Amino acid sequence: MADHDHMNMQDHEASPEQKAPYQQTGPALSGNQSVQTAPSAQPAQLKKTTFSISGMHCASCSARNERSLKKLPGVASASVNYATGMAAVEYDERLVSEKQMHEAVVKNGYKVLTEEYAKHNKEEAIKELSRSKRNAIIALGISAPALFIAMAGITSPWTFLGINTALWIVAVLSTFVILVMGWQFHIGMFRMLRMLSANMDTLISIGTLAALIYSSVALAFGSKDLYFETGAVITALILLGKYFEAKSKGQASEAIEKLLQLGAKTARVIRGEEELELPIEQVKEGDILLVKPGEKIPVDGKVTEGRSSVDESMLTGESMPVTKQKGDDVFGATINLNGAIYLKATKVGENTVLAQIVKMVSEAQTQKAPIQKLADRISGIFVPIVIIIAMISGVVWFIFTGDIGRSIIPAVAVLVIACPCSLGLATPTAIMVGTGMGAKRGILIKNGEALEKGKKIDVIVFDKTGTLTEGKPKVTDIISLAKGMSADEVLRICASVEKLSEHPLAQAVVKSAAEKGLTLKQVKGFSSSAGKGVRAKLGKNTILIGSIRHLQEAGITLAKSPEAQQRMGELENQAKTVIGIAVDKKFAGLIGIADTLKADAKEAIARLYVAGIRSIMISGDNKRTADAIARQAGIAQVFAEVLPQDKANIVKDLQSQGLRVAFVGDGINDAPALAQSNLGVAMGTGTDIAIETGDIVLVQGNPLKVVEALALSRRTFKTIKQNLFWAFFYNVMGIPIAAGVLYPFTGWLLSPIIAGGAMAFSSVSVVTNSVLMKRRKLVLKKS
Repeated sequence: MADHDHMNMQDHEASPEQKAPYQQTGPALSGNQSVQTAPSAQPAQLKKTTFSISGMHCASCSARNERSLKKLPGVASASVNYATGMAAVEYDERLVSEKQMHEAVVKNGYKVLTEEYAKHNKEEAIKELSRSKRNAIIALGISAPALFIAMAGITSPWTFLGINTALWIVAVLSTFVILVMGWQFHIGMFRMLRMLSANMDTLISIGTLAALIYSSVALAFGSKDLYFETGAVITALILLGKYFEAKSKGQASEAIEKLLQLGAKTARVIRGEEELELPIEQVKEGDILLVKPGEKIPVDGKVTEGRSSVDESMLTGESMPVTKQKGDDVFGATINLNGAIYLKATKVGENTVLAQIVKMVSEAQTQKAPIQKLADRISGIFVPIVIIIAMISGVVWFIFTGDIGRSIIPAVAVLVIACPCSLGLATPTAIMVGTGMGAKRGILIKNGEALEKGKKIDVIVFDKTGTLTEGKPKVTDIISLAKGMSADEVLRICASVEKLSEHPLAQAVVKSAAEKGLTLKQVKGFSSSAGKGVRAKLGKNTILIGSIRHLQEAGITLAKSPEAQQRMGELENQAKTVIGIAVDKKFAGLIGIADTLKADAKEAIARLYVAGIRSIMISGDNKRTADAIARQAGIAQVFAEVLPQDKANIVKDLQSQGLRVAFVGDGINDAPALAQSNLGVAMGTGTDIAIETGDIVLVQGNPLKVVEALALSRRTFKTIKQNLFWAFFYNVMGIPIAAGVLYPFTGWLLSPIIAGGAMAFSSVSVVTNSVLMKRRKLVLKKS
């Protein structure tokens, strides 16, 4: 009954004159009424692609690759994420190819890895971690003796070419560390130089080579004012920082790997009389599978035989097992607890719920939040500015001291303390952790923008059916209003017509008739009135079914029957939806249908109220029914008798009052309202999580998940702001100190070694702060 106005399940476009005005309790709305539709689809020729980029060392690298991709003709948008090493590009395949995109990246001096994302991410992360650890250990092991000899002033009784052997040892060890262990920085610097560009490699390479070259010249002229060990220790500390950064990034991005590990590796498939244990990749749609107690369900399917309890916590975030029996849907990676079941595979491979979740999480981690734009702009011009500051520092110190040795110290310190890595990691690492936390709780966040939107919401508009209520209506009352017609006959007539509709109310009526063993009749001329009711011919009689308002618009009224009016009022006051049945333009009966409030709805509304967020309910039901459900949930403001196309109007009117509005609906029939709202939250189901409209998808239709989603948004955005603050604060304070601004007041000059250590660990502190999000309890507080 996709057509009754009291529980609309589909959006229908209607002309203004067709739309009925909606009713509300609570403050009146302001603003014009206009039909809101979902944003137009993008041109068909636009495609999306993602690929991995290897060799990026800082945010400047990702910014450069992003600019290069955006310059290509036909590229509509490009986002390169330094933290994940992924590029996401939207492009017109008629104007540009993926090969051209890859060539643009390779031209910048990086490698493109086209392997499947999750597999590549895991393998590359392991390789990078091992490589970083090895390089750091070797560099520290070799530079430590050089530092000890230089700092302790150790000398040797021997000389070579007139220079003390101890100095030669320091020079050789340091040169090896700077040139060999730090080779990646110098190669990166020369690549950037060829393109008249610069990145973090440029800063490190110039800084360490300056110390090496100056010390080599000074050594040749017999000076003892040498800085070999400075360049070596700086290189070693930065390599150590790279190792810790890689390790921290691995912890931040572990969500996808853990999701992939949830899947079963094999399946017990029944083919003919044989029971075969096959790799999961060989399971096909339509296969019959046996799942024994304690085993993981291999793929999505429908139970054909057996009964059991299934742990779906990986999917929904809820620990309570769900009973499954014949006809119920089950999902891959969930765990069969206590009974053997047979199931028919309905979705395999990339179509399973688990695969969709992995795809959604990985896409979210690739996208950037709007707040990151400022950091990206700064990273793009950061390195050249730092080089200029370093040169100015060196010149100024030389003017005042006349000592090139003393002048090189602050210049090198400025070069090595400044690093755009922390700026580049501040936002994506927090988003990686936030989306991973959400996925484990059954909250799928589509992008960083969704997290940013959720940080400040004033009003949440809940669609009633399936969001606050169970969405599984059941016939509770059947009232005959025609003489000589029994209640069963009223139900039979209604079910005979409603069997042609897929609406939940229609299904409830047909199910009730089946439970009573009633034989349904064939009808002809079935038609529907969008959002209102249905009509059909049963023999010679014309049957009209729908809301009381719809029947009254057709000239059929209850006014002649006070008893019928009284009974209808009683049903509506009990929060029951009332369907009217008319035969040949005369009321024949009423059917009451109940849709109960979800168990956690009242608690969710109460938590939102405590957090300072107002809740509003919107419903296609009549005013009395809607008010009754709203009272049970603790909601003060209700919009009743709302047609599907009017939901977006209500959101728009609330926004015109300066309110930031979140809309919570089922993600299909509420698409225009979800698109219009500041934050669209789609209540998904296990079979429908890849909902296009909506910024956040809740796998399980639990209203408390809305509270969790907002708490997660606020926590993530707070972490992003903390990361960006410390990243900016570090550079704003560190560069002047390295340049020597404190020297006239304190006589203290920052050692390049300390500067190198500070730079190396600035990125680690940002990533660590993001990872620590996992340990904090999610609580939605008043902002």
